[in-house]
Order: sequence, then structure tokens, then C-alpha cells
Amino acid sequence: KRVFSQVYVKIKVVFILCCAFCISVLHVYCVLQVIKVFSEDHTSRAVEVPNDITARDICQLFVLKNHCVDDHSWTLFEQLSHLGIERTIEDHELVIDVQSNWGMDSSSRLCFRKNYAKYEFFKRPLDFFPEHMVCVSRETNDTMTHFQLIQTFLDSNTCPEICGYLHAREQGKKSWKKLYFVLRRSGLYFSSKGTSKEPRHLQFLAEFSDSDIYTLQSARKSYGAPTDYGFCIKPTKSDSPQDLKVLCADEERLRICWVTAMRLFKYGMQLYQNFLEPHQKQKVSPMRSISENSLVAMDFSGQKSRVIENPSEALTVAVEEGLSWRRKSCPRLVSHGTVASRQSPAIHRAQPWFHSSISRDEAHRLIVQQGLVDGVFLLRESQSNPRTFVLSMCHRQRVKHFQILPVESEGELFFSLDDGQTHFTDLLQLVEFYQLNRGVLPCKLKHQCSRVTL
Repeated sequence: KRVFSQVYVKIKVVFILCCAFCISVLHVYCVLQVIKVFSEDHTSRAVEVPNDITARDICQLFVLKNHCVDDHSWTLFEQLSHLGIERTIEDHELVIDVQSNWGMDSSSRLCFRKNYAKYEFFKRPLDFFPEHMVCVSRETNDTMTHFQLIQTFLDSNTCPEICGYLHAREQGKKSWKKLYFVLRRSGLYFSSKGTSKEPRHLQFLAEFSDSDIYTLQSARKSYGAPTDYGFCIKPTKSDSPQDLKVLCADEERLRICWVTAMRLFKYGMQLYQNFLEPHQKQKVSPMRSISENSLVAMDFSGQKSRVIENPSEALTVAVEEGLSWRRKSCPRLVSHGTVASRQSPAIHRAQPWFHSSISRDEAHRLIVQQGLVDGVFLLRESQSNPRTFVLSMCHRQRVKHFQILPVESEGELFFSLDDGQTHFTDLLQLVEFYQLNRGVLPCKLKHQCSRVTL
């Protein structure tokens, strides 16, 4: 009996230990999840993440893994391929919650890429919200400043409206009808009688607390829309095409206005906190070293050196020195470590802004995907003329294309954007010049449109 009792105790201890081990394994399994993220070139990477990881955390993770420059424009997108729609996953959203709304046989996926326009409306709201579309109840009719306009959207006590015409797909049909819409905090309405805003004429269409706003990737082909500037409102818990409220704008800037306003009404101050968070982290970054704080600008051009105390003069001298260095006939290092001559024609191929022989439509699509912000650009080979190149860039929410022509002078080959008035030895020098100078372009080149391989 004593032996049996000892054996029983040992078996009980082993059983308890096994149960504890199984519970710990199950706990780890429940806390950690495996997600798969795609890039624009269709490469992908699977990572194991905790349940409480946000979209911003995922972006930070891939920025570190791929050694990218963190300019706060990296964004996680939700793509529902079976519906042909996608949306920006806001930085504060939990990625696991987004995936939990996908069906078992869904072709949905996460995509990691740049979106320069994600928070641009906080910097220049008047450019995103045309004056004729915004209605704000104010005592005076004075022109609103950027700060006042954005405050009306963030302040829950104000009642801004976005009004205008949109094409709407009739429920259960393939036909489209142009109606006058009114967007308020309470939801989206359309007028049954012209542009009337009377309560008896406004019919409710959708609200945003349990819905998300998506853009259509191919509005004409997939939904028979009259234009390519389509978007839709989809219930969060539904994956059925019948539940989509599909709309279409006449211009890209109008679609941006509607989608941006819906994001603001849905998330409000949370979006503004997402915008401020990276800048607040920079403020609390470690202080520079004593040697860095003691650096001063010096001028050694005269017989005696002098300290440049004027900040504007110091900046001008720095730019001039940079340009003079570029004009030197020193060799360049190509990405593979080999030395190339100053007139190497292939030096541009190693640059992230060069996209080889993509079409005009593909260049347009790529820039739109990465955000219609002034100065977003890429270079590509011309399909109509094999010897020339094309600079595609965004200005005022429109994509424009400029031809780069080869110019021969004194037996040497140069490149020019202004019919030969300004010569550049290669495309790298051309891009660096227009990043500092507007020249013949509508604005400076600011943000390179690049793809990342995961």
C-alpha cells in the first residue's frame, strides 16, 4: 500500500507537470500569430508577431529588416483581391483584428509600401478639401486657414459637411446614377431632389462606425464604373459584394477629398495622434554629443578664415560646395563596388527611382499608389523613343510626364530636360540637380517612388 501511494504521487506530479507544459505551449500559441506580408514586386515574408501588434509596429519591423529609410511614409495596406479593393490600415489598428475579418477561402493579403499622402492633409488641408465642397457653419464668411479647417474636422462640436456629386451603383444592379451627396459625422446621405439638403429629401446610405472605406483598384473593368476614380464603403464583418456601397468620382482629387473626409469622421483625433507620434519620438531622442554641438560653419575662401554666423549664408555655402563637388571629374562608385567613369550611361540603373521600361500607365498607377503629393517622382525608359527617358512626377494631385532627351556636344553625350539649355552628364546628376532646383519643373523632386523587395 505504501509503494502504491508513492507511485500514485509520482504519477500525479508528472501529470501536473505535463498539464502545465501544455498550457504554456497553448498560451504561447495563442499570444503569437504568423502573418504574411507582400511588397509591390509580389515578394513576401512571413513573420511571427504578438496579438497586440499594430500596423505601425509592422511597418517599423520591416523598415529595420530591409534597412529602409524611415521617413514615416511606410504603410500597411489591406488588399481584398476577390473584391478588387484596398485600403490603408491605420497605424493604430491591430493587424490580427484586420485578418480576423477575412474568410477562410479569401484571397485577401497585407501589402507593405510607401504612402506619402497618408497624413499630408494635416499639413495642407486646403489642398485636399476644395472650398466649393466644404460647408462649415461659421458666424463670419472669412477665408479659413489651414489650421481652422482641420480643427473643424477634429472638433466633435463642429458640424462640417462635404457636398458634391458622385456616381452611385444602384443596389443589386449594374447601372450607375449620378446623385448629390452630403457627408456628415452621422454618415453619408444622398438627396432625392437635386441639391436640396432638407431632411425630408436626404436619404441615409451608410455610416462609418462599423464600416471601412476602400478604393477600387479597377473601377471600370470590375464594376463598370463611368470613371476610374471609384471607392466603396464595406461593412467590417461582411465579405459579400452585395453589401458594398460602391461610388465613383469624376476626378482623382475629388475621390481623395471624399475618402480623406470619411477617414477623419471615422477616426477623428486618433488620426491626428498617429500623425504626431513619430515627431514626438524625435523630440525625445538622445541629445547630440558635445563635438556635434560645437560644429560651426567656416569660410576659407579669403586670406583669413571666418565663422559664418548667418544661417541663410551657411546654407547657401553648403549647397554651392555640394554642387561644386558634383562637378568634379572624380570617379563614382556603382552599387556593386566597381568604379565607373563620370559619363557611365548605366549608373542610373542602380538607383531606387529608376524603373526601367515600365509603361506610362504603370508609372501613373505606381505614383498614385504611393501618394499624390507634390514632388513624388520616378524615371523610366521611353517606350516610343528607345534613346530617351521620361520623368514622371506628381504636382497638385496630377501625374505629369517630362521627356529627357540625349544631347551631343563636342563629341560627348549629355541629358537635358529643357531642350539642351541645361546639360547633365548622367541621369543621377539630373535628378540631384532638380532635387535642389525647380528649374523647368512645376516643383522640386522630393519623394522617390521606389519598390522594396521583402
